[in-house]
Amino acid sequence: METLNEYVKEYKLQLKKGKIQKAYKGIMSFIFDLKTYLDRKYPDYHAGALYSGYMDMTYFAFTPLYLKRQKLKVAVVFLHEECKFELWLAAGNRKMQQEYINRLEGQDMGKYKLSEIKPGVDSIIAHSIVDVPDFDNVEQLKNQIENEIMEFVKDINKILA
Repeated sequence: METLNEYVKEYKLQLKKGKIQKAYKGIMSFIFDLKTYLDRKYPDYHAGALYSGYMDMTYFAFTPLYLKRQKLKVAVVFLHEECKFELWLAAGNRKMQQEYINRLEGQDMGKYKLSEIKPGVDSIIAHSIVDVPDFDNVEQLKNQIENEIMEFVKDINKILA
């Protein structure tokens, strides 16, 4: 088993190469720009703060007000290790998450799948939207994510109705 000092030594070696910093900065800039773009274009949605994470995931909530009133949120999530984007329907706390999962269990949810209640799972529904993001074509990627968000919100509205 490696020690923290061994991990830090490898971390320093990788940082000296300079590629990790450039990739991380580019990803974070894209996500921040996406959040800003969506926030300006959809004033009837609530955009939460950007959570940068521990290089595991980065996300921000982007939630229509009717879901926010139900103490639910839609999270736009970038999973760093998998290098992909997901949308999550999430609740304000674990108890509400459990209540919604129980309520939706057995219901036809089309292409969506309920999350399991277990440690580390924060979603009610997690839906992969971009498995191979093209960061060299940011406008197309931004539009793709925007379209997926709007479809997800519309579908979630039907599922919860």
